[in-house]
Amino acid sequence: MQKTASPRPSRTVDAGPMASLAGLLRAWLPRQRWFAGKDRPVTDLALLSMTELFPGCLHLLVHAGHSAVPAPGGAPPAGDCYQLLLGVRQHLSPRLGRALIGRAEEGPLAGLTVFDALQDPRSAQLLLERLRHPGAAGPLRFEGDLSVPVPAGLVPRLLDAEQSNSSLVYGDTFILKLFRRIQPGVNPDLELSEALAGQGCRRVPAPVAWFRTTHPWEATLGVLQPFLRDATDGWTLALDALASGGDFTAEARQLGRATAEVHLALASAFPCLARGENGRTAAAMTERLENAAHFVPALQPFVPGLRNAFGALAGCDPGPPAQRIHGDLHLGQVLRAGREWFVIDFEGEPSRPLTERRGVHSPVRDIAGMLRSFDYAARQRRPWRPEWARRCREAYCAGYAASAGWDPRQKHGLLRAYETDRAVYEVLYEARHRPDWLPVPMAAIERLAVRGA
Repeated sequence: MQKTASPRPSRTVDAGPMASLAGLLRAWLPRQRWFAGKDRPVTDLALLSMTELFPGCLHLLVHAGHSAVPAPGGAPPAGDCYQLLLGVRQHLSPRLGRALIGRAEEGPLAGLTVFDALQDPRSAQLLLERLRHPGAAGPLRFEGDLSVPVPAGLVPRLLDAEQSNSSLVYGDTFILKLFRRIQPGVNPDLELSEALAGQGCRRVPAPVAWFRTTHPWEATLGVLQPFLRDATDGWTLALDALASGGDFTAEARQLGRATAEVHLALASAFPCLARGENGRTAAAMTERLENAAHFVPALQPFVPGLRNAFGALAGCDPGPPAQRIHGDLHLGQVLRAGREWFVIDFEGEPSRPLTERRGVHSPVRDIAGMLRSFDYAARQRRPWRPEWARRCREAYCAGYAASAGWDPRQKHGLLRAYETDRAVYEVLYEARHRPDWLPVPMAAIERLAVRGA
C-alpha cells in the first residue's frame, strides 16, 4: 500500500482534561451499546492516550477498570481499553442533543460541553478528511490505498445497528468502522480484508483507508471500505423468507459456496500446514463449558452430555487443516447485493483476546456459527420452524462442499463439537445481555447434549 506523510501539525494533549472528563465518562460509558462492562460498575478510569484531532475534537484511549489497579508486578487490572472521539464546545446545538455527554464542572474543561463527536456531522466530515490525506496526528497514523479516490464532502450518517463498534456511512459510498474496544496488534478486520483483496477475492469489500495508533502500543483503530448501498444482510433476508413462508435453501446454498471461496482464499493468503489439535481444542471447549455452567445454572443438567460431544472430538478425524478464518460468522455478517453474497466484519468475537482471533482455527468453526444462525432465525417467532432451519443447514453445507471439495456433514463429530461450543457461548451471551433470548440457544443445548445428535 502507498503511504504519504502529512505536513499538517497535530499535538498530543496532556492528561489534565481527565479531571474534567472522568466523572462524565463514568456515567456515560455504561449506557453505550458497545460498552462491554454493563454488569460491572466502572471503578476507575485511566487515560492512555489523548490527541487533539482538530480544534474542538479530542481522540482518547481510555482504560475503564472494574476493580482497583493492582500493585506493580500484580495481575493486570480488570477492564478494557476504549476508543472515544469527544467534541468540546461552549454550547451544543439542540440538534445534537442525543450526542450530549455532559457539562464539565471542574478541571481545565470546566464550563464546556462535552459530546460524542461521531454524532456531529462536522466532526465526522473532518475525520474523513484525515483519512483522505494520509499522515500523522500525534501517535495516530492515517494510511490508505492512494489508488482509490475518496471524494471530499461526502455526507456522513452514524449507523444505529452496531453492537460492539460504531460505523459511519459517507454518502452511501464508503463506510468507516471505528473499533471501540482496543487491543494491541493488527485488527483482523483490516488484516484479513486486505489479504483477501490481495488474493483477488471479490466476496469482501477491500479496505480503502485505515488508521492506527503507536501509543501506548500499536493497534488498529478504524477501517474505511466501500459501502454496498443496495445490499441486505442475511439475517433480514432470512426473517423475510420466514415471514412470507418462502424458501431460503437456494440462498443458503449460494452462501455456503461464498463461505468456501473465502476460506480457500484465506488458506492461500496465510499458508499453514498445521492440523487441528483435537485434544487441546476439546480441553479448551470443556473449560469454557464449565465456566459457563457456573454462571448459568440452566446449563448444569446438560453438562455431562455436552462433555461427551467434546470428548468424542478428541478421538475423531481432525478434519481440514487449521487456517485463518472469519471467527464470528453468522447471518448478520453477510450481505447480499444483487445475486452475490459478500462477507463482512472479520473482527472475530470481540470478547476474545486478539491473539486468539488472529490465530489459526478449523474452518468448521465458521460453518458451525452459520448453522447456529439458521437455527436462531427459525426461532424468532412461533410456531418455531425447525424444519426450515434443517433445510437451510443442509443446503449451506452442500454449497460449501461444492466449492471446498470436502463436505462438513461428513465430519459429524467435528461439526457437533464446534456447534456445541458455539451454543455454549450463545447461552452465556444471552444470559448476560438478552435474557429473553436464552431459550433459543438452550433448545440447541438440549439437542446437542444427546449422544450422536
